[in-house]
Amino acid sequence: MFHYDFEFIHPFADGNRRMGRLWQSLILACWNPLFADLPVESLIFEHQGEYDQALQESTEQTDSAPFIVFMLRMILAAMTTATPQVTPQVGKLLQVIEGEMSREGLQVALRRQDRKSFRERYLQPALGAGLIEMAIPNKPKSRLQPDRLTDRGRQWLLEQGFGGLT
Repeated sequence: MFHYDFEFIHPFADGNRRMGRLWQSLILACWNPLFADLPVESLIFEHQGEYDQALQESTEQTDSAPFIVFMLRMILAAMTTATPQVTPQVGKLLQVIEGEMSREGLQVALRRQDRKSFRERYLQPALGAGLIEMAIPNKPKSRLQPDRLTDRGRQWLLEQGFGGLT
């Protein structure tokens, strides 16, 4: 049996894999809620040999680049293969959005009057899942901020049979 010295990235003698996957998942989910539902940890588990190799290379080179490259590949794979969990509210939002629309325009289209409820139940989950995006990302608090579908949002609509609406 091989023994790897993963001290460069993993300082513990035992539990490195489990703790590493836990911390990676936690850090990603705290950074962006989109990562909370992505199967990054299971992809890392499925590619355990590559994971070990990336850790070993990072240790030998005293450079975290091989490990970071491996992790970025796993994150990209998780993002491109995962189907987002879409609530009924977010599904309705995706169906009514046409081009770029303001929050007010979306609320009118959905016949929703309560701004806070609309933001919490419709807008934030759709943004967090990467299904819609801000058209002017450098002004997120602008009352005139329009939102639009992302490729992921359009793909979800196609998968649901709403292809002609986008």
